[in-house]
Amino acid sequence: MTKKLSALALLVAVSLSGCAAQHTATTTPAADAPKPATAPAQTNVVKRDLADGLYEMVLSPKGDALYVASAEGFKDVQGGVVYKLDPKTLKTLGRSHTDLKNFALAISPDGSTVYATNSLDGGISAISTADGKVKQRLLFTERNKEGYPYGARQVLLHNDVLYIGGVGDPAVVWVVDAKTLKLKKTIKNAGQWVTGLMWSEQTQRIYVANGGGEILVLDPVRNRIEKRWKPLGDKPALLLNLAEDKATGRLFVTDNSKAKTTLVLDIRTGEVIKQLDVGDSMGVKFNPARNELYITQRESGKVLSLDATTFAVKQSWDLPPNPNSLLLSADGQTLYVTVKQAFNKDHSTNGPDSVVRIALK
Repeated sequence: MTKKLSALALLVAVSLSGCAAQHTATTTPAADAPKPATAPAQTNVVKRDLADGLYEMVLSPKGDALYVASAEGFKDVQGGVVYKLDPKTLKTLGRSHTDLKNFALAISPDGSTVYATNSLDGGISAISTADGKVKQRLLFTERNKEGYPYGARQVLLHNDVLYIGGVGDPAVVWVVDAKTLKLKKTIKNAGQWVTGLMWSEQTQRIYVANGGGEILVLDPVRNRIEKRWKPLGDKPALLLNLAEDKATGRLFVTDNSKAKTTLVLDIRTGEVIKQLDVGDSMGVKFNPARNELYITQRESGKVLSLDATTFAVKQSWDLPPNPNSLLLSADGQTLYVTVKQAFNKDHSTNGPDSVVRIALK
């Protein structure tokens, strides 16, 4: 098995939402896709088949651009793309072709830089939103027992510092200066596969989910692990994504493969408040403007909207085959979803992945 396919297999297993290298990024003019955005049966939903290998998204601070990370194809395809879309119509505004594949995204507060994790190569790239070129890149040195790079999965930007989860066993969290892309620290012994990262406004701490069923609480001042919680105890769990309700101090954590649930935890103690019996849960977002919780379900091909007080399902959207990552607009009135195709045995797919825009009001 090749280096890239071995790393891909690991990333798929944990349910995937950067020194300087040769940069070949370019920006091409906006162009219409062969298949334009369409409106499914629900009138509040717009769906666009965009490209292979779509993963995470980020909105510009002004809300006038939606960036979508693409790894492109995994069979005989080198590099990836970061797409710039109109957040209302999903029309292509621009695209940055990169020499490495892109997975998770973050954006600087001024909107000038998009940060993309390059999971298969264990790195992070800083891309200029002005011209689409890769400005800086950091490749991490950690290797697994087979000699392959730790996958750089999630990225969190907080106070000009990037926190990047390393998919390894034992896993790490890399702490990187966002302006210089220099490694500040490596937080070690982060369990098996760091899969999720979240900053809590209430506790002023960073929360880390891992594939060993743990939640780690990081002090962002000292950059060290303060607490380790295992909410399901000895039960098998592969915890993934996190969301916070800062008003009530609740932490939501998903598991789409082992426990197949969404956990509701006390964000200060780690105590399980409730375990939601909604089935496999991948992406999760809490919407304070509407008091709703959104969950993607890869197996059923649905996105759920739950009342965040009673946890009753208010609405569901059928978005087959595999809804993946979620993004919520700043005003809480628009939800974006990436929808993935299943992988064939040779790592190809039967069609492009999609971006979906759901108007919530």
